[in-house]
Amino acid sequence: MKKKILTVLSEYGYWGEELIGPLETLEAAGYTVDFVTAKGRRAHALPPSMDPAYVDPPLGKPVTSAEMAAKVKAIEASTKLDHPQSLAALLPERPYPSSPTFIRDFEKYNDALDAAAAKLTKTYAALLLVGGSGPIVDMVNNQRVHDLILSFYNAGMPIAAECYGVACLAFARDYHLRKSILWGKHVTGHPIEYDYHDGTGFLGTDLNMGPPPYTLEYILRDATGPEGGFHGNVGRNVSALVDYPFITGRSTADSYKTGELLVGVLEKNLRRYGW
Repeated sequence: MKKKILTVLSEYGYWGEELIGPLETLEAAGYTVDFVTAKGRRAHALPPSMDPAYVDPPLGKPVTSAEMAAKVKAIEASTKLDHPQSLAALLPERPYPSSPTFIRDFEKYNDALDAAAAKLTKTYAALLLVGGSGPIVDMVNNQRVHDLILSFYNAGMPIAAECYGVACLAFARDYHLRKSILWGKHVTGHPIEYDYHDGTGFLGTDLNMGPPPYTLEYILRDATGPEGGFHGNVGRNVSALVDYPFITGRSTADSYKTGELLVGVLEKNLRRYGW
């Protein structure tokens, strides 16, 4: 059995616990984790996710313990996240449809994508998409991220996503069918009650968008369709679901559970949990 997990991080900031939770759980189960970012630049944790005094505005309480802050600072100070793979190098760029050579270029793109997908799914047992605000910038509307997801999806392999990483699943879809792969599935993610009114920011910029640029709950409700469903589980301390091949975690507090469920999928053939 393959014991390697490919993990996507944002170059614009991941939430510390949303990496630490599944990482610790996977490593304790004997898995190794390789990292990939959009352009191969090192990912960094969002500063609030290393600050035990930071109060999450919608929840009205600190969401990072002193112990977790220390763990995030430790991984930031280490070389563990140095030299991630570059998604731009792993997967081809889809040609522009208005190009005069689009048909031939599209054929070459699909051939290259098939070859890359075969290599990735031979090397890794599952895909993990870590959350935070950063994914809004360089993961959610990134064609290569969508193709990476589809590579694992088409191979029938597990795909785990947390927080705003779940939005990537909503937008991943077959080029011709153009329907979300979440259609008919049950997922969790950031509910409206968890959305910031102000303070959505990204590493490497001075931008404060105020609220997030989209309401993830609405996107997930539309993407799952009438036979699927979005489960915010507001009022519950933990919200993490399995509707194979997807493992989804709502937010920070659900990180360890997401990792636990991913291990359950890999080791115990878990196919449904949480709904």
